[in-house]
Amino acid sequence: MRQFLPAIPSALIQTPEYARAVLTPSVQGNPARDVDRAVRARLDSQEVLRDESRRFHFLLTEQAIRWQRAEPDVMASQLRHMVGLADQPNLDLAIIPSGVTVSATPFNVFVTYDDRLVIVELFSGEVALREPQDVAYHLNLFEYFRDRAVSGDVAKVLLESVADEFTQQRA
Repeated sequence: MRQFLPAIPSALIQTPEYARAVLTPSVQGNPARDVDRAVRARLDSQEVLRDESRRFHFLLTEQAIRWQRAEPDVMASQLRHMVGLADQPNLDLAIIPSGVTVSATPFNVFVTYDDRLVIVELFSGEVALREPQDVAYHLNLFEYFRDRAVSGDVAKVLLESVADEFTQQRA
């Protein structure tokens, strides 16, 4: 599974507090939802990360880790949680730093499932793409963005640095 996340971390790597902040309606007209139930569903879905026969690639922009969707302590905790996840052998966590030139525009979140399916997320729902040329395009797009990203220890240092900035806001 490859997830491109230009705005916020994936539900699969969110802490409960961050998920609650993200799922709590703040815009008029936002669909009504049971936030507690939605948070539980997100946490339950994270069990899939324990399956080491599967590979997960999370590709975020630096803006996605800096966009303050919650209080500073929740943000710092979320980023440190991601640092811990980056050590999982079946998980690749990469971040496109703000200072990198990227000529393609990241319009929306998308998830590719092998070479069979792409789910593109929109404000009002999702679009499933199964045509080989659509899947290939999104795989190429993912690789284009991934080639401009940092991962491993460099990504962990970036996450810790931004977490420290949020911690300093709290002080």
